[in-house]
Amino acid sequence: MRRALLIFGAILVILGGLWTLQGLGLVMWPASSFMLADSQWAINGGLTIVAGVVLIVLSRRKRR
Repeated sequence: MRRALLIFGAILVILGGLWTLQGLGLVMWPASSFMLADSQWAINGGLTIVAGVVLIVLSRRKRR
């Protein structure tokens, strides 16, 4: 379970980073993407990164 949380959290951080960069217009790939230079996707990406970090932290906590 802990490994699954870690992997899923890492995937969320990577995807969130891509969405944020696309939303800010820093990554213009793929050229036909509807997310390019759209500030809503920068916000969505930031929230996705936060969710991923939370999952990673939860996966790293030690059980008693």
